[in-house]
Amino acid sequence: MKAYVLHEPGAPDKLQLEEVDKPTPQNNEVLVKVRAISINPVDTKTREGKSLYNTLKETPPVILGWDISGVVEAVGSEVQYFKPGDEVFGMVNFPGHGRAYAEYVAAPEAHLAHKPANVPHHEAAAATLAALTAWQVLVHEAGIQPGQRVLIHAAAGGVGHFAVQIAKHFGASVIGTASAENHDFLRNMGADEQVDYNDFHVEDVVMDMDIVLDSLGEENTRRSLKTLKNGGKIISILGGAKEEVQALAKERNIDARNYLVHSSGEDQSKIADLLSQGRLQAHVSHVYDFEDMARAHEQIETHKTRGKVVVHVS
Repeated sequence: MKAYVLHEPGAPDKLQLEEVDKPTPQNNEVLVKVRAISINPVDTKTREGKSLYNTLKETPPVILGWDISGVVEAVGSEVQYFKPGDEVFGMVNFPGHGRAYAEYVAAPEAHLAHKPANVPHHEAAAATLAALTAWQVLVHEAGIQPGQRVLIHAAAGGVGHFAVQIAKHFGASVIGTASAENHDFLRNMGADEQVDYNDFHVEDVVMDMDIVLDSLGEENTRRSLKTLKNGGKIISILGGAKEEVQALAKERNIDARNYLVHSSGEDQSKIADLLSQGRLQAHVSHVYDFEDMARAHEQIETHKTRGKVVVHVS
């Protein structure tokens, strides 16, 4: 089969399309013929030698990627919920070695969900790492409740646009930060208010929030403390809740923590339910052919992507 192998970190052209052995599923694994792959910022950072690269290089060959949608070709002897021919999607082995930049992926059964029939593969692939991050932060970490006020940073991005929709699904009032050109998009996603980060410091115009989802890092996490009410929660998915920030938060009775998404077929199934009901939509702004993986990485690196970037495989 064909797969993108990273022999050494560096620019997008370091991703080399090569023939490699087709994986054999273990007892608890499903072999998936991949139809679409979603690309995330963690992919590009790992390609550069940062993020998860040092972990992945311990089990060569290094094949990036975690987000897939496709069709089950074979199952291991212990697999119970999937059979050949089933359409599935999920985030595979994150934060381990997903090896998703390939025509076939062997994935643990527990990391997958049935793809809704009304959702095409490119949209299903998009609703994996980013959607799981938003779900796990808001539902498991923040314990979102109806009527709460939620601030979503970078709300037009991959995680952000899912977070807006999930927060609205749970009956929260949502404020999203984005450039002015994305405000109509946020309204369509359900955001009640939009803040242009080019014109305002969010802490000067937003207050009394119950939950903040930070995807920008330490300085933004620190500034966002001022937007929270006593007893509020801020969860950073970019490691922004450093020790100093946590100390400042504690002084104001704010829960500040970091969070890294993990693979979960159970959570993926909850997302599948929302997708099938039309309560959650994946906005895919760019779709590239499998041979154009470098271009997909370049688009992510503009840091201006609305929604998601997807690569079509077959």
